[in-house]
Amino acid sequence: MVIPDTQVKPGVNTDHLEWAGNYASEKRPDVIVMIGDWFDMPSLSSYDKGKLAFEGRRYVDDIKAGRKAMERFLKPIQETKDYKPRLVFTLGNHEHRVIRVADNNPEFSGKFSFDDLGLKDYGWEVHDFLKPVLIDGIEYCHYFTSGVMGRPVASAATLLRERQRSCTQGHVQHTDIAIHKKTQNIALFSGTFYQHDEDYLGYQGNNQRRQIVIKHEVDGEGHYDPMFVSLKFLEKAYS
Repeated sequence: MVIPDTQVKPGVNTDHLEWAGNYASEKRPDVIVMIGDWFDMPSLSSYDKGKLAFEGRRYVDDIKAGRKAMERFLKPIQETKDYKPRLVFTLGNHEHRVIRVADNNPEFSGKFSFDDLGLKDYGWEVHDFLKPVLIDGIEYCHYFTSGVMGRPVASAATLLRERQRSCTQGHVQHTDIAIHKKTQNIALFSGTFYQHDEDYLGYQGNNQRRQIVIKHEVDGEGHYDPMFVSLKFLEKAYS
């Protein structure tokens, strides 16, 4: 199971994370990958600082919202007898804000830490921001880079050319997939998994697929059959 960006923050609806937990407890995927940006961390946004919308944001509230949502997702899984999946978390740029603020403001050193997120306490195997992890022949990372400037790849087809193997990433809102006609390797942009709209995306930008991704028939060499499970389906069947 791959969980795309959830971008949890105070005030957003997180019922869908419980639905996904219920789905996982029934289907029992061997591995659950959270691709990053579970926590939105708006209080640490350098883009919004100084704007009117920034008023009232608090770091402790961001942490509390993300952890409460995590507990909602994990509860059905933890309560399922004889089921203990491998939990893999590839840190996103929004989680990385915690480290960036400490690096840029030494006076806050020791006050901001990944430990605040509680990921390891919840049982997640945590991988550094932009460090790919290889699972069953498939690379996972919040996003993959291209070129000397290290910018995110722009499409699944580009990702397939750059990495020359099956890869899955998050970060962007849209879903994109490319399958190599000979090797059958798959590059996947996994979309998003949240209910709220983001103001900065506008009316058209929020019209993206919202889903989790299930990988069937994973053969250990990077090949699998992808299945998209929509937020609407999860609400209907697992709420």
